[in-house]
Amino acid sequence: MRKLLGLVVLLAIVFGVIYLVAGRLAGPSIQIAKPEKFVGAATPVDVVVDAPGGRLTSAQIVFEQNGVRTVLYDFPAASGADTLVADGADRVRISRTVGRENVPAIQSGPARLIVTASRPVVYGIRNVASETTHDVQVRLERPRVSVLSTHHYINLGGTEMIVYRVAPADVQSGVIVGDMEYPGYPATGITVEGVQISDPSARVAFFALRHDQALTTPMHLFARDEAGNSARGDFEFRTFPKPFKKSRIEIADTLVARVVPAILAGTSEIKPSGTPIEQFVAINSELRKKNAEKIASFASQSAPELLWKGVVFHAFGNTSAEAAFADARTYIYQGKEVDRQTHLGFDLASFANTSIVAANRGKVLFAEELGIYGQCVIIDHGMGVQSLYAHLSSIGVKPGTMVEKGQEIGRSGMTGLAAGDHLHFTMLVNGQMVNPVEWWDAHWIQDRILRKLRTPW
Repeated sequence: MRKLLGLVVLLAIVFGVIYLVAGRLAGPSIQIAKPEKFVGAATPVDVVVDAPGGRLTSAQIVFEQNGVRTVLYDFPAASGADTLVADGADRVRISRTVGRENVPAIQSGPARLIVTASRPVVYGIRNVASETTHDVQVRLERPRVSVLSTHHYINLGGTEMIVYRVAPADVQSGVIVGDMEYPGYPATGITVEGVQISDPSARVAFFALRHDQALTTPMHLFARDEAGNSARGDFEFRTFPKPFKKSRIEIADTLVARVVPAILAGTSEIKPSGTPIEQFVAINSELRKKNAEKIASFASQSAPELLWKGVVFHAFGNTSAEAAFADARTYIYQGKEVDRQTHLGFDLASFANTSIVAANRGKVLFAEELGIYGQCVIIDHGMGVQSLYAHLSSIGVKPGTMVEKGQEIGRSGMTGLAAGDHLHFTMLVNGQMVNPVEWWDAHWIQDRILRKLRTPW
């Protein structure tokens, strides 16, 4: 009897120790992936919980504001579509929405998300729990956007600028042209003719009507905040057609033999097989597209202020234009059409190895080999406006350096997909190639840009 009693006591002690140790094990790992900062009228909530085998005994999401708690999710009470969703061997994901529909008392201001979860340990002897909180800001009011500038005229393949107001100050805003989005930048600090813009709500957006978009492409202002609230602002505009040239490019074997090996040696983005002419076509089409994507990616690095001085961009005098912007090219090899591409820049030539200068003041973002463009330099002029210089024989600047208008950045050449020594030059607006002729025109700069910035709103 004593032995039995002793065994019972021993088992009780062992169980107590196990129970105590189990209670010290780590609970589930909880991550509130969404929302990051803001909650709006209907905002997704995404919670990830990690536990061995993905096993949970409970999980709850609570929205708390002004001392009032609202349960958004409760497991195991949840059922049907609201049950836990496996997201790997040891992870479950819970997706809900928070907003006016499930929190009727929600209001703008600070709030908190509270997530708790528990998991079984030691064969279910005990459950261990974890809790994570995440502070958010509720925004239920839509942003406001209104147009300040007038007379918005844009050529096919060209650029336009708009001045507008937006509130609150921290929302994203800009112009949408068809399916293309162009961000706005703060106008505060811009000085025109000695007068500095001080309105903290004023914004400037440069936007383009791409050469391949219709003249009837819709355009409007937009504003959106991180809570998912958005606003739209319409403005008056007129579009104008622009005739583009068509040309036939005869491809010689000597050109193929020179450019194909050199370009493929400098890129790992494509590895075309086949005959030399088939490799040429792959470079002209596939690599051209990848290069365009690379060029467009630099838009995100544009400075939020104007770096250029508000005067015309350097027009590269004493040169002859060998090809114009949006020239529709048909490539012919041995009497047969092998490819079609659009040439989005100006080819300017004078004499070999001539000095190439910065079109205006700006910061060098890129200065190295770039596929079909050969030795290439990209300069940021701020607010999404950039310039590109290609086919250089040598580069005299480094990324990160500031250059002034007229400062030498390299020498002309025939690197990349160039048949002869020349400069390929184009302007970019938020990564989209636009007609540089406008930027060489003093009247256009005055009317399309400076007039709007000096107008008293």
